[in-house]
Amino acid sequence: MQLRKFRIKLGKINHIFISHLHGDHIFGLFGLISSFSLLGRKSNLHIYGPDMLEELILDHLKYFQGDLSFHIAFHKIQTRRSALIFQDSKTEVYTIPLKHRIPTCGFLVKEKSGTRNIKKEVIEKYNLSIREIVSIKEGADYTASDGQVIPNYELTLPAFRPRSYAYCSDTAYHEEIIDYIKNVDLMYHETTFLNEDLNLATETTHSTSRQAAELAMKAGVGKLLIGHFSSRYKHLEVFEQEARAVFEESYAVNDGDVFTVEQQRES
Repeated sequence: MQLRKFRIKLGKINHIFISHLHGDHIFGLFGLISSFSLLGRKSNLHIYGPDMLEELILDHLKYFQGDLSFHIAFHKIQTRRSALIFQDSKTEVYTIPLKHRIPTCGFLVKEKSGTRNIKKEVIEKYNLSIREIVSIKEGADYTASDGQVIPNYELTLPAFRPRSYAYCSDTAYHEEIIDYIKNVDLMYHETTFLNEDLNLATETTHSTSRQAAELAMKAGVGKLLIGHFSSRYKHLEVFEQEARAVFEESYAVNDGDVFTVEQQRES
């Protein structure tokens, strides 16, 4: 329902990453998979999650769904150590070991380093072929028809700096993750409780808003997004206030919010 509400195309979802096997993180999968099948999906769906997730989904499908119109590829992930679990030509996804009541991990999404960007006017000026463009973007100089050698730095702009996003939920305060999230552009971290309920957060292996902000500050992240608020609190703006007292770039999030990480060129 939320995907429909925010006009996210279901056909664009090909990889799903599950942090742990608590209901609020997996119950939506069953309806989503069913909807995919009813819509006639044909392409494979890749699901990454802890051990037992495959059994849970297949048992549900056996009793309620029957045959699907597509194949589900399950990828079991370790939650006690960081590992590369997915990559394509542009992106890598790593697990982040978290501290919760059951095996749990977060996810670090990183862009791969790109090639230099060729100037548009250069393509037109020298009427470059595709092969020449690729060669120049990879660092080669260009020899013009008159024999003049044009150095690469005159033909291109620096590549964009790879962007990164860390997702950390659910977890207690866990400084061991700092090495994994250091200097990420954007980090989501659960803040189930306010710091006045620190004892409750510790008992339930969740985090407070202040704790998330302290991690963000120590890791030098760009922006901190906080959520997963307990229903015991009626005024959620206090979560953002508490976090900003420690780390100014803190934002309490709602479903549908969009945060853009601008591309910056490497120096």
